[in-house]
Amino acid sequence: MNTSIDATPLVVHPPGQVTVTPVRDGSREIGAWITGPGGATYRPVIDVARLTGTVVAAASAVAIASAVVVATARRRPAIGQVTMGPGGWVSVKGLPRPSLRPESPRPWWARLLRAHRLAERSR
Repeated sequence: MNTSIDATPLVVHPPGQVTVTPVRDGSREIGAWITGPGGATYRPVIDVARLTGTVVAAASAVAIASAVVVATARRRPAIGQVTMGPGGWVSVKGLPRPSLRPESPRPWWARLLRAHRLAERSR
């Protein structure tokens, strides 16, 4: 008779007596001793709950590490938020004000948004 345990063939001879002795750690089985005419071998038990917990913990660690790498590798924008109003007025947040020049009259909404023209008009 030929039996397979954990993909390792175990030959059991019918005339001899084979004994399986479980090994416990408290109330949990951790393996078994298989004794027979050919000798004794120890077969550990696979703890599926512990293996699943380890896989979930490792996957979580990889996901968190990759999220941190992506977040730190992301480049900050060169300029801030750009909003555009009617008439070609543009407001760029996060930049210093342009240098002083003769102010042309601006609409009230441009002053409210602190918007300035991108290019000077030719006179």
